[in-house]
Amino acid sequence: MSSSYKERIASRLTLVTSLIILVVFGVIYFVANLTVIDTIDRELGLETDKHKGQIFLVNGEIRFLHMDEWEEMEHSQIQLNPIFIEIVDLNGKSMDRSPNLRENHLSFSPEKSAKKEAWTLRLGASEVRQMQIPLITAGKQEGYLLVAKSFDDSRELLNNLRNVLLILYPGILLSLFLTMRYLAGKSIEPIQQIIRKTNQITQSNLNERVPLAEANDEIGQLTRSINELLERLEASLNREKQFTSDASHELRTPLSVLRGTLEVLIRKPRTAEEYVEKIKTSLSSIDRMSATIDQLLALAREEKGKNLVKEELELITFLEEIVDETASEQNRKITFQSQSGIPIYLKANEKSLQLILGNLLQNAIKYSKPETEIFVKTGLNVGTPYIEICDSGSGISKEYLEKIFDPFFREKEAVDQLVPGTGLGLAIVKKLAQESGIKVSVSSEKGKGSTFRLDFPNS
Repeated sequence: MSSSYKERIASRLTLVTSLIILVVFGVIYFVANLTVIDTIDRELGLETDKHKGQIFLVNGEIRFLHMDEWEEMEHSQIQLNPIFIEIVDLNGKSMDRSPNLRENHLSFSPEKSAKKEAWTLRLGASEVRQMQIPLITAGKQEGYLLVAKSFDDSRELLNNLRNVLLILYPGILLSLFLTMRYLAGKSIEPIQQIIRKTNQITQSNLNERVPLAEANDEIGQLTRSINELLERLEASLNREKQFTSDASHELRTPLSVLRGTLEVLIRKPRTAEEYVEKIKTSLSSIDRMSATIDQLLALAREEKGKNLVKEELELITFLEEIVDETASEQNRKITFQSQSGIPIYLKANEKSLQLILGNLLQNAIKYSKPETEIFVKTGLNVGTPYIEICDSGSGISKEYLEKIFDPFFREKEAVDQLVPGTGLGLAIVKKLAQESGIKVSVSSEKGKGSTFRLDFPNS
């Protein structure tokens, strides 16, 4: 069973902190050990300096400058801070030693005497720190002076320090883990509140939001991100509901017309002309439903977010072909204008771009009078290709400029004037443009016409 996030945080923090404390304890012990050894070595240095001027070897015999120094109590007893002294010849043979050494001998190490280096060794059941210096008389080395000091008290001090640190370490770790666990629990309380609140939000109360934290920290950023996500979900759900409602309405209207027409036909016998008229009305309703369904399918395909395969095409030639074909089919005057003196190459999905331009041209034709001219312009704006489709039609009210790309949206005026359409063309244009990275913008003035502009991304 996996541990909770709170315990994982506490464990990780405790592990890192325990390693730091372990290093600190190690440094404390190391510094204490160096300090103790350095203190004893300084004392040994003082002792050797003190005695080397008082002890001489003359023709193999020991001479003392002050015999009473040699007979001091610290040289004869081993109870309190004893000093051990031994005099040896050049070969390490003992010539004399302090009474407190008894049957023991100090270690002979000529190579360390030149450096005046101290070292630790066992002396019977005790541990001592020893230093060795040469004895020189009249410029000639006659032997060595070996001086040692008890290390037992210092060793006991270091062992006690080590034991205290080892005993404290587990207790510190336990208290540290409990403290970290408590602090981690307090730290994630805002997250737990967010979890409780988000668990309460369902489709029925999607308008509710997680309360914002006062601090502008990571928790506050998380809260804002969740609220922004909820807003997007709510907007998406509302659009879906509106889309379903609008689609049902758009399909229900021609179905109602078709049903009413057929019901009228079966009530009583009709003349051939009446049958033909009613059948034409029925076919018109069927055509309207077919157009709506085709547009819905096209929109649904684009909402799946498929990656469009882009190929290089020459924009001027491409637009000339579309303009000529549309003008011929619709029997409208459509003028193409290239504002670039050189060919314009870009990468785009040809079918997608044809559908975008087809819908925009159909709108320009539907909402402008037959005798007016439609312009298709292209060029480069700071090296970026663009297309503009301009008409002199009825135009769009300013308050509707942002809504015209919503599915099924149509101005009331267009509906009242029975302008054909499903309200899905511009929605498809927007989806296809987003998929291709094309920026769609529109400028319009009521009663004077509209201009739709396509700005292409840099290739």
